[in-house]
This record gives sequence, C-alpha cells and structure tokens, in this order.
Amino acid sequence: MLSVKENMLVEFDAPLLEQFAEVVARYPEGRQKSALLPILHLVQAEYGWLSLDAMDKVAAYLSIRPIEVYEVATFYTMFFLQPKGKYVLEVCRTGPCCLVGAERIMQYIENKLGVKEGEVTTDGLFSWRGVECMAACGFGPVLQIGPEYTFYENLTEDSVDQLIDELKQKAQRK
Repeated sequence: MLSVKENMLVEFDAPLLEQFAEVVARYPEGRQKSALLPILHLVQAEYGWLSLDAMDKVAAYLSIRPIEVYEVATFYTMFFLQPKGKYVLEVCRTGPCCLVGAERIMQYIENKLGVKEGEVTTDGLFSWRGVECMAACGFGPVLQIGPEYTFYENLTEDSVDQLIDELKQKAQRK
C-alpha cells in the first residue's frame, strides 16, 4: 500500500534527464516502462527518497500511469517513500532472527536512537526499519547498514552500540 507521509516537489535537471534518456535507450522502442527500476534508482540517488511528485514525474517521463510507478516503488524495499537518515539500519524481522533476539535488538535501536521505525534522528544520520529475510538464518539476529549495505551478524546490544559509534565517527570525518 502506498503510504507517503511527506511530499517534496522536484524538478529533474538536465543532467538527470540525460541519464534517463541513456537508460531508456537501452530498451526497444515502445518498451520505455522497462527503464522504470533504473530510473527510480537514479531519482532516489539524487533526492534520497521517492516523493509522490518525483514518482508522478517519472510516470509522465515514461508515459505510464502513476499507479504503475507506485506499484513498483512499494514492492521493492530498496525504495524509500519518506525521507531517511544518512545511514539506514535494517534489521531482519523474520522468524529465525526473532527467535534469537531481533525484536529485542529493534527495540534497543529505537531506544538508543530515540526514533521509531521509519523516522530520522534529529541530526539526520540515522533511521531504522525491520526488513524481511536476509538469508543468514543461522547467524541472527542480523542487520545491514545502507547506503553501503554492510552486513553484521550475531547482533548484541554492545555490537549495536559499537556500530552506531563507528558510523557517527565516520560521518564526522566526511
């Protein structure tokens, strides 16, 4: 279900539109919808997330209905429908990870960062969310951190503290 709580008006600039044209040119004439996934990735890379306005403009560019864009953006978890932090902590929330403490880790992250799932910390550095299986059932609870998507296994509260501290230090160096 489409659930966009915020909107951001966007105007695609010439360099981004050139990238769109390069992507569309990869596909046979009349098959421009095939470019939807890579174009959504370009838009998200440019703006950080996919606002309704951005998705509507992608639909217009590709000459497809907005619902066709919404269906794709809501299906794939790599697309964000609201602003996100610089680092997104994604915790596996499926059965095997929950059996070994994923829910406890998610609660700990919420308390540690002071934000609920999907929210962004006031410094703009962090957001977090539960995601579906990361295919590491024997090493749970597991977490990946975007945008690099580094992967961490056998999480504990101490290892979460260490990861968050390292990311804060990394952000200060940049």
